[in-house]
Amino acid sequence: MFFVDTIELEGLGNRSYLAGGERTAVAVDPPRDIDTVLAAAARRGVRISTVVETHVHNDYVTGGLELARITGAAYLVPAGARVSFARTPVADGDTARVDTDLTLTAVATPGHTPHHTAYVLNEDGRPVAAFTGGSLLIGTVGRPDLVEPRLTEELARAQHASARRLAEGLPDETAVLPTHGFGSFCSSAQADGDSTTIGKEKASNAALSVDVDTFVADLLAGLEDVPAYYTHMGPANAAGGAPVDLTPPAVAAPDEIAARLAAGEWVVDLRNRIAFAEGHVAGSFNFEVDGKLATYLAWMIPWGKPVTLLAESPEQIADAQRELVRVGIDRPAAAATGGPDRWLREGERPASFPRSTFAGLAGLAGLAGQDADRIVVLDVRRDSERAAGWIEGSVHIPIHQLHQRLGEVPDGTVWVHCAGGMRAGIAASLLDAAGRDVVAVDDGFDAAADAGLTVAAS
Repeated sequence: MFFVDTIELEGLGNRSYLAGGERTAVAVDPPRDIDTVLAAAARRGVRISTVVETHVHNDYVTGGLELARITGAAYLVPAGARVSFARTPVADGDTARVDTDLTLTAVATPGHTPHHTAYVLNEDGRPVAAFTGGSLLIGTVGRPDLVEPRLTEELARAQHASARRLAEGLPDETAVLPTHGFGSFCSSAQADGDSTTIGKEKASNAALSVDVDTFVADLLAGLEDVPAYYTHMGPANAAGGAPVDLTPPAVAAPDEIAARLAAGEWVVDLRNRIAFAEGHVAGSFNFEVDGKLATYLAWMIPWGKPVTLLAESPEQIADAQRELVRVGIDRPAAAATGGPDRWLREGERPASFPRSTFAGLAGLAGLAGQDADRIVVLDVRRDSERAAGWIEGSVHIPIHQLHQRLGEVPDGTVWVHCAGGMRAGIAASLLDAAGRDVVAVDDGFDAAADAGLTVAAS
């Protein structure tokens, strides 16, 4: 009997896999913090004999090279990928033994990248699972615009053909196990569900149900902005991800925290947005460790800028370090735990700002004259979210652009909202650090119309 264990990378919206039999296993698209994969293998009592990459990743730094080095496993990378390290190049149709009666077959699936390769797991020669990486996802496909703008349409057409090749070549009951689609911006849309098969995708995936021209037009029309840090992931993976250091950072005393802020460095408070709003170090930014920390912090921070982490506990610091090394933010400059009372110098008071709801915003509707003019509603959702409906009269600056566009926010008290509250918390912290009067709307956007606010739509 074979097994497939899923290694969730929730902060990035990705998955990695460990699959094998009684003695040996293969790791598919492993994360940079390879101890998670080694622990999974230890629980199964198997040796990792093979490590495979479906493609050179654009959204995280792989741990494949280091995992192969530590375990002595063969490192399989698509032959068309331009990398600068020794590996076993894999071409369409190549096979590799995983365990007794278990083999992998490489299937060329260009589209997400030109060299993208899926791997079919066969038991006794029968396909049982397909590791589809950024090719065929749950209800969608990987986006084709991350390599080179001039190749985007060509890769979109290739993505359509690759999805169909998998669907036509595999039995309906074959499990489809993608790397992307669970929140990753490498996906052209988010997964509809948690698991799928070839048969289910035939019934629901546009790549398998519409003609290529319609598919390409719809796919390209729906692409979102690309996170800024993606620029650095491909080169890091082509060079081979370096080993990580997850030991605790140096402890920052209040004087050092103040000095780092004065030097223009980023001091990031990892606590939940409620605690941050109630009291924080003036000038610090709030990125919740339980939110999409790696995605949004890596997207927004100037690349290479030193970052100091503040958290309630050493465990939060450790969790954040693990998330951040996955996207190439290797070592915090310093860290401190506790709360504002331990982070502020003697005589300093914590900064704070109010939180509210859409009902609270609607309650301002009776204001007139100068008071009404001083209210600014700032929407920090993505373009696609806003297109589905927005509060009439609101200003729109997506969260990942806000730090560079703070000067565009009109004068007045800024009521900032997103779709659920997390991104509004980030935005409120940026505005507060810039000296603006801000109210964080911690509410679901569906409540806006219910509260009596006028919601417009295109």
